[in-house]
Amino acid sequence: MAEVIEMPRLSDTMTEGVITRWLKKVGDTVKPGDLLAEIETDKATMEFEAPVGGVILHIGAEEGKPIPIGTVIAIIGKAGEDISALLGPSRTPPQMTTPERKDVTDKVSSTELGVVASLEESPASSSVGGERLKASPLARAIAREKGIDLHKLSGTGEGGRIIRRDVEAYLAQQAQKPSPIPSLQTTAAYSEQPLTQMRKTIARRLTASMQEAPHFYLTISVSMEKVAQWRSHLNQLSDVKISFNDFILKACAIALRKHPLLNASWTGEAIRVYHEIHIGFAVAVEEGLIVPVLRHADRKGLAEIAKETQALAERARQRKLSPEEYTGSTFSVSNLGMFGIEEFTAVINPPEAAILAVGAIQPTPVVTPDNQVAIERRMRLTLSCDHRVVDGATGAQFLQTLKRLLEEPERLLL
Repeated sequence: MAEVIEMPRLSDTMTEGVITRWLKKVGDTVKPGDLLAEIETDKATMEFEAPVGGVILHIGAEEGKPIPIGTVIAIIGKAGEDISALLGPSRTPPQMTTPERKDVTDKVSSTELGVVASLEESPASSSVGGERLKASPLARAIAREKGIDLHKLSGTGEGGRIIRRDVEAYLAQQAQKPSPIPSLQTTAAYSEQPLTQMRKTIARRLTASMQEAPHFYLTISVSMEKVAQWRSHLNQLSDVKISFNDFILKACAIALRKHPLLNASWTGEAIRVYHEIHIGFAVAVEEGLIVPVLRHADRKGLAEIAKETQALAERARQRKLSPEEYTGSTFSVSNLGMFGIEEFTAVINPPEAAILAVGAIQPTPVVTPDNQVAIERRMRLTLSCDHRVVDGATGAQFLQTLKRLLEEPERLLL
């Protein structure tokens, strides 16, 4: 009997998906595990495997269009099998051909928030106008985002395949060309950027967070003099360079152990307090933000945290995070200090109960105990709390613990 294949849920926040590219066509024979398509979710572009074997009798999802979860995208069965009952009375099976592909670069959606496995190494080719175009999925995604016709590029990959560096080289070359002076008669008043799956999800989730979670904010100033001294000394001893953010993540992990209500979420029926500490840290990518997760952060030393966060951040920028690397956080940290931002408030990442916003470390005049004025490196931390879970005093106590840990970093070793 024919098997209906529906749009799968490939991430915890996914409500719809986009088939960026079909890897099989109607009439092809597939085995369980064969790659059927590439599906763009709100966080990644992932390869989708055939759950059963047989002949592809129907393809019901067009490339490049959002498809809700649970919608029929394909039917696999025996050759010649009647599938009219599965399609419903208003639909009839198509001919044993796939829809015409006019321009493959118009069909490929952007890669969102990382990818599964190495995109550059996976083969990707399409037949367009009788010509065989070979390009990696990552190159295709970047090309579509930038509006580049891949047929204008020459591939330097294996067998002439177009890869990421080819697209980036083309972009660099185009950037050096002088831009034409626009005519007043033809200049548009504005331009619109199509929403990616990632941007749609960011808008939906953060709007819901502000509407559903009653936010309140607490700010504290912290001296970073001793952390700066420790960091300088440790980086002389370690092959892995430890950042200020690594100290903050370590301090947060210890403080969360002492104040578990900050490591919690609101379910509507109860306050769920997590026994494990998994800290998400925001990383800026071109399409928005992705939050890789440092798991069991309280069990790791500074060097281990530094090594892991560097690797996760690099994979995030390359869109190579796997789902388990960006899901399951219990508390989040957003650091804009490297951009010179002195202080800001962050929106809670649901279903978490709190998020810490980290400002820039700046020389600041302070009054010493003997009433002298001195210059000290200080940083402002702002805690956003869900008032359904965290009260003001609880949040303040968490910040006091965090301040103590950073101003006396030897406590991080206890």
